[in-house]
Amino acid sequence: MNLIFEIAWTHVRGRVRQTGFAVAGVATGVGFSIMMASLMQGSQDDFTDRLINTLPHITVSDERRTPPGQPAEMFFGAAEIHGLTPEARRPGIKNPLASIAGLEAWVPGAVAPSVRVPAIVRYASQDVAISIVGIDPRREPMVSDLPKQLRGVTLSALYRATNAIIIGDGLSVRIGARPGANITLQTSEGTRLNAQVVGLFHTGVQSIDQRTAYVLIKTGQILSRQTGLVNELRLRLRDPMISREIAARIENDTTYKSVSWQESNEDLLNSFIIRNIIMFAVVGAILLVASFGTYNIISTITHEKARDIAIMKSLGLSEFTVRSIFVVEALIIGLVGALAGFVLGYLLCLALGSVTIKSPFMDSDRLPMAYTYTHYLLAGAVALASSLIAGYQPARKAARLHPVEIIRGAT
Repeated sequence: MNLIFEIAWTHVRGRVRQTGFAVAGVATGVGFSIMMASLMQGSQDDFTDRLINTLPHITVSDERRTPPGQPAEMFFGAAEIHGLTPEARRPGIKNPLASIAGLEAWVPGAVAPSVRVPAIVRYASQDVAISIVGIDPRREPMVSDLPKQLRGVTLSALYRATNAIIIGDGLSVRIGARPGANITLQTSEGTRLNAQVVGLFHTGVQSIDQRTAYVLIKTGQILSRQTGLVNELRLRLRDPMISREIAARIENDTTYKSVSWQESNEDLLNSFIIRNIIMFAVVGAILLVASFGTYNIISTITHEKARDIAIMKSLGLSEFTVRSIFVVEALIIGLVGALAGFVLGYLLCLALGSVTIKSPFMDSDRLPMAYTYTHYLLAGAVALASSLIAGYQPARKAARLHPVEIIRGAT
């Protein structure tokens, strides 16, 4: 094995220029593939984190997955009734305090009650349909990032005025209401309420910033005309990736509709699959181009070393030994190129992540980059595999030739 390595190392050192180009080709492929994977993964992670943190991980509402059935359908299997209105039920989650205590006993996270009321906000001759969420300022920080999204105020501002309300900055621009403005809220039940804007929030999600407002739970109950109403339980888990399983268990235990953040954003998550396919296709293409360069260089080295192959075989070296020498040469080039590519990829990620981008559609002025060892391992493994294949094929062909044919062809 030492003889194989020494001969391979001698060949690599003897052609510094060719070896340098081969290493540079592998390094470029590995470096740019790491940069592309880091950029695409970083943007995806940033979007997912923003999506997860904007809303609670699980929302339990007083709805049911299926509409209530008719009594006759429950007792008679052959009965089928059409056109009848289901039995009217009092809105809200039954005994919400007991439900919260029951969930806190086993759910790995926090639970907060809320009241969601659809309403029309009227201000300066503008009528906009919004969703008003009544919250508990003491519990809300445990289930959402609303305190971090507020602009210049805290949740305690909801206690400072009668019927205080916090609206999204998108809604503020749309209706022209600023902090201190008095707006009118009206529900479909005919409830009319004057509220004072005490603050703004910004999530970065346009549909939320333009159509959501927060009030105290008591204010939400007044709008819904039902004292003690709680029609939503909002949960935040320590591990958001298990939200789907926890939501299914809650729905099975309580029969209330429980929606995880994965379910509510299923279309977007499906688009990430296509995005990942594109990412791996681009990275694979970059590494494939680099492997072709390695193949050409190894083939050239093998062809130029035809006399050496003849001499080595004349001295009794087997085909396996000769083939192993050129395979080791390819692996040396692939390994050195991969290590150089790691450094190049890291520097490219740092450079790209330091670029300042000013856009009204981005909260951050830097490109999100994902620094993970997986990208390096994947790129390095592909580089070594491609170098191995690139070195094996010409070495196999050269090792099978007879020394006499090589010398005769060389002359």
